[in-house]
Amino acid sequence: VIEGESSVLSLSYPPLPSPPGHPTPMASFPSPSIVAAAAAAPPRLAPGLSLSAAAVHHSSHAFRPRASLALRPSATASPANPLRCSHRRAVTPRSRRRTQGLGAASASAAGILGEERDGCLSCFPRSRRRGRPGLARFAPCALPHTSGLSLHSRRSGPKTRRSHILRAAGPDEPHVASPTWSEAALDKPYDPTIRNEALEDVLDTPLPSHPKLIRGQLKNGLRYLILPNKVPADRFEAHMEVHVGSIDEEEDEQGIAHMIEHVAFLGSKKREKLLGTGARSNAYTDFHHTVFHIHSPTKTKEYGESLLPSVLDALNEIAFHPKFSSSRVEKERRAILSELQMMNTIEYRVDCQLLQHLHSENKLSNRFPIGLEEQILKWDPDKIRRFHERWYYPANATLYLVGEIDDIPRAVREIEAVFEHTLSGNEGAPMSTGSPFGAMASLFAPKLPGGLAASLTGERSPATDKLKPIKRERQAVRPPVEHKWSLPEVDQAAKPPVIFQHELIQSFSINMFCKIPVNQVRTYKDLRSVLMKRIFLSALHFRINTRYKSSNPPFTSVELDHSDSGREGCTVTTLTVTAEPQNWKSAIKVAVHEVRRLKEFGVTMGEMTRYMDALIKDSEQLAMMIDSVPSVDNLDFIMESDALGHTVMDQLQGHDSLLGVAETVTLEEVNTVGAEVLEFISDFGKPSAPLPAAIVACVPKKVHIDGVGESSFEICPEEITESMKAGLEEPIYPEPELEVPKELITQSELEDLKVQHRPSFVPFKEDDVVKVFDNETGITQRRLSNGISVNYKITQNEARVGVMRLIVGGGRATEDSESKGSVIVGVRTLSEGGCVGNFSREQ
Repeated sequence: VIEGESSVLSLSYPPLPSPPGHPTPMASFPSPSIVAAAAAAPPRLAPGLSLSAAAVHHSSHAFRPRASLALRPSATASPANPLRCSHRRAVTPRSRRRTQGLGAASASAAGILGEERDGCLSCFPRSRRRGRPGLARFAPCALPHTSGLSLHSRRSGPKTRRSHILRAAGPDEPHVASPTWSEAALDKPYDPTIRNEALEDVLDTPLPSHPKLIRGQLKNGLRYLILPNKVPADRFEAHMEVHVGSIDEEEDEQGIAHMIEHVAFLGSKKREKLLGTGARSNAYTDFHHTVFHIHSPTKTKEYGESLLPSVLDALNEIAFHPKFSSSRVEKERRAILSELQMMNTIEYRVDCQLLQHLHSENKLSNRFPIGLEEQILKWDPDKIRRFHERWYYPANATLYLVGEIDDIPRAVREIEAVFEHTLSGNEGAPMSTGSPFGAMASLFAPKLPGGLAASLTGERSPATDKLKPIKRERQAVRPPVEHKWSLPEVDQAAKPPVIFQHELIQSFSINMFCKIPVNQVRTYKDLRSVLMKRIFLSALHFRINTRYKSSNPPFTSVELDHSDSGREGCTVTTLTVTAEPQNWKSAIKVAVHEVRRLKEFGVTMGEMTRYMDALIKDSEQLAMMIDSVPSVDNLDFIMESDALGHTVMDQLQGHDSLLGVAETVTLEEVNTVGAEVLEFISDFGKPSAPLPAAIVACVPKKVHIDGVGESSFEICPEEITESMKAGLEEPIYPEPELEVPKELITQSELEDLKVQHRPSFVPFKEDDVVKVFDNETGITQRRLSNGISVNYKITQNEARVGVMRLIVGGGRATEDSESKGSVIVGVRTLSEGGCVGNFSREQ
């Protein structure tokens, strides 16, 4: 990192033993033996980890993965998720995660500066650093990482990262991870004599469920989930998720789900009454869900009264009893149109192109939540109200409560008291029956009753004289659309590469997509499969890093993402290659060549050991921080897990489960499972290979050529296909085994240095004090005998983790006219060299 007055080198290191008076780090968790578990049915497992990966998107330090594989952070934020509408009401860490503060302009344009309003991600896709469009912020699994890989070359520099790629899985710097198994994993080594049948029986055992998560359902069909959580203290999260989104809109309703979110949320008087209590509220819309949420203190400041009833009452009014007044509809119409104009960026257009071609066979390709301007201008309150009546009812909604809720029975009684009088779907307002819904009805799940066509178009059918209540069933857990899977047995025609060319695009990027059904993580076998995929995909990052980073690679970045999306209803594997336009062919060849080499030869035993060890260590760290996870992170994880159908475990359960399945993993199985993920690229062009769901290249219209100037950038689909096949035909060789050191300096070498230099702490210049402690900040100041000032602080934010930063005087301010750039070159050489003592960068 180069700063104006200094050069900074940041390191992470294992913590020193706790000083007197401070807690000792938690010991390693014992590893349950799968062999022993075979004798018990079902096995009773100690607590462990079930944290989202992406989750780990942006969350607090308690959830920050140590293992993001981005070699270099992008200097420019990428576009945010265009598939979620989210109006931030306050500038909080959470608000910054979901939107990037574009709302002021839209509020001004709409003439509503007196209200809380901020950028809405359905309207404003200012980039989040993680995730493909349509993905929720978390991709839950039982491992503390996403399955994405982010591989940036040394020349990557500032660039715009698309929002289509998650951050990486596996250790942050594989070459500093211990090559040995953790002691916990070795406590009870796997017995190879166990019969495969017995092992299969154990692996088929369901994963344990979260012990504190309370689930229930009211008589009118409303589901609720309650999770007590102490962080932050004296606050709770209340989210009302209605299972309707842009995918449920008809041809003349594109954007109406988003419009209802605006009108219902901002038109609530009961929500406004919470503004002075310290509560914050917001809402968002995506493909398949509309969520209204309130972050509130548990009690009022003045009288200490519980705020839960008032929060529940506000959510009840917002979701089920909104006022669709003409004035409110017009107000929100202006706001949405203003936001629509401001969000029309090149990043958003690129994301739309990717989704249109990835999901070309279904409505996900043309149902973006923001909607269409020409339709937004036409809707009257009656049309908006009809859509609300069709989808907003208790049986089609789920209430989530997470926070400091000590009295669970009382919370249940308050939920019943507020929502029990809301009519169920069976008792809803009468709707007309008559003409069939049309061909689009087949895309809805469940089937909508006859007569809805009339409510959609405003026309009346001959049967409108006969009005009767209709039974409305709960919406499907995932978008009710049909996908064409990228599986070998699926018979479909190959799609040629698609090229999106635009004058605002500066660099070349290509995305190769594979789409398969979501594999729900419910048993130990499912968790074991996730672990093996993570190990396999982690290797690709390190290989490309070591092979090309120190040379002059043709690519800017190579990213591999394998993640579930409850909002899109599928699992998508994406290989993304970014390069300078003149190097695009070589970049594609390098990427597919490395993918094929990994698929054909697999990972080595050393790689499997290192990545397994790193994943277990990260899992253990997160398990130790179970009591410091913020409510919003737990809630987002639970919501996405429910959408994906995964079993929800707490951090301790997940860690213990991970240790259990780790004992059974073999190198052969890791390579077999991992190879299946990459077949759509490694076997591209073969009759038996699964077809890519889409291949989309985003390229500039003009490029600068030295000596020529501006020139048109010419590219065709056939050239892309030929480059991929050429890369796959390059000769491949197995990866040599790499011996990774357990330590960079031995204890004896360290002792010799201490004897030679005799380091000590000396008094400060002004007096004889050798140690100064600041009570307000908790920082201790000392000075070494060689003059280096030392500031340190002991914290409990992250268990068994420390961060050290060495600041050296200098920086670019010391450069003169004859040495411009020397500090940059020097610091980059240090950071990119990566050599310590006799060890190579790779080691």
